[in-house]
Amino acid sequence: MKDILSTIMNEQVNSVESIQKLWGGYGQMCRFQTSDKSFVAKVIEFPQKQEGISHLRKVKSYEVETNWYQKYNNEIQNAYSPKLIKTGQIEQKQYLVLEDLANKSFIPKTEVSEAEVSLCLKWLAFFHAFYMNETPADLWEIGTYWHLETRPDELQAIDDLRLKEAAPLVDKRLNQAHFKTFVHGDAKLANFLFSTERVAAVDFQYVGGGAGIKDVAYFLSSIYDSEQLAQNEKSCLNQYFSLLKEALSMYKPNINFKSVEHEYRELYLYAWCDFYRFLKGWSPDHWKVHSYSEQITQRVLNEIIK
Repeated sequence: MKDILSTIMNEQVNSVESIQKLWGGYGQMCRFQTSDKSFVAKVIEFPQKQEGISHLRKVKSYEVETNWYQKYNNEIQNAYSPKLIKTGQIEQKQYLVLEDLANKSFIPKTEVSEAEVSLCLKWLAFFHAFYMNETPADLWEIGTYWHLETRPDELQAIDDLRLKEAAPLVDKRLNQAHFKTFVHGDAKLANFLFSTERVAAVDFQYVGGGAGIKDVAYFLSSIYDSEQLAQNEKSCLNQYFSLLKEALSMYKPNINFKSVEHEYRELYLYAWCDFYRFLKGWSPDHWKVHSYSEQITQRVLNEIIK
């Protein structure tokens, strides 16, 4: 790996530290040091003889992420993301070289305070406001990794017939949102890095169009259990919408915030139901399949299936 990275950077790489393997054995993330700087590289190597919808979804996700860094990745206040240094292909491997966020004192966390939750909600609000009503060219037309169209196997595996019947209706309701933006698509705690007063987000493989509230529901699912979700739902949503109002006034002042808020509060339930549908087909014993997500799903099913 050191030799490959030296060739990519056209200078000597002195050390390489593995950060993590990519999902499904598709490569690795690593941090490497040149004479005066450190960088992070995402090196993608597609396994041989892979085929099927899962493989194609992963292939497209890396294309999307490259497009994101090359064509978008704007400087957004309160919504930082790493700068692209280089991208390309070498020895059948695709790569992204990004700035090392550790150099700006961003670190990962497995547990967060209320203040840090607020920083993540601020990141999402400003990100969503910046891209509100924009068209996601060369990204996923519909963002999020659990999008129904890309998960037919998981849908088929669901044994709850009402949930299976409702799945396309829930998907349609979300996709017909009037106020679409770009969603990060995998906005879990593990994809946020923290400094003293701000956060940065990484991993843009599933960025694309959609209602921003999908990111919010998914983020909350990654930090709270069932009881905590019930306790914190109201305050977190109120924070998000307060921040979204502020961000829209900055980036899209012609958009009626009250209309966005009204639609997104309704779609919050649908976003949860949509994610729950994925979980029930992918890993029905997952820890996020709990009373909170089940109760919300039943509310949605009772509304759309008479």
